[in-house]
Amino acid sequence: MTSASARPSAELMNDIYERQRHIYDLTRKYFLLGRDTLIAQLQPPAGGRVIEIGCGTGRNLIAAARAYPHAELFGLDVSSAMLFTARANIRRAGLEHRIKLALGDAARFDALALFGRRTFDRAFFSYSLSMIPPWRDAVARGFDVVATPGGRLLIVDFGEQERLPAWFRRSLCAWLAKFHVTPRAELRDALTALIAEG
Repeated sequence: MTSASARPSAELMNDIYERQRHIYDLTRKYFLLGRDTLIAQLQPPAGGRVIEIGCGTGRNLIAAARAYPHAELFGLDVSSAMLFTARANIRRAGLEHRIKLALGDAARFDALALFGRRTFDRAFFSYSLSMIPPWRDAVARGFDVVATPGGRLLIVDFGEQERLPAWFRRSLCAWLAKFHVTPRAELRDALTALIAEG
């Protein structure tokens, strides 16, 4: 028997979100804070291209498409179940002509093969790094697809929750672990190292 942690991430994510995807956006708005701030900070150039790595239900891509009507949006996710929901949500929003989606692994995707382009003006992760086992590789891949000069990589995710009471932090981390979510305490240091490598 294969353990959940050893199973391929696509299969695991599909198992986790097969049912949750129907209520994901409704329930996550209470604790996935900072997503709208990230979208406000994207500010792509006119005609710019924006990719969300780990796009889930498409919620952020829809919000970004509405905020930046001049931008092209792209989304990538390893879960076919989440992409099914994202496609339905994007179609319902009437944005399928502006948002392109693809199935792929955040740590190893080939942007040219999936989207017909190598780089983007903005790339972002929104609460997805905490669910990607090779998260450092995913961040490095995010940096790789950001156009230079002028491109930007933006990230919002669970931090160390150091301002929370210890008992609450322990409870939160235990609850998140049930969904295979691991806050990345080393994220800031990893980003600093990647920037230094430049």
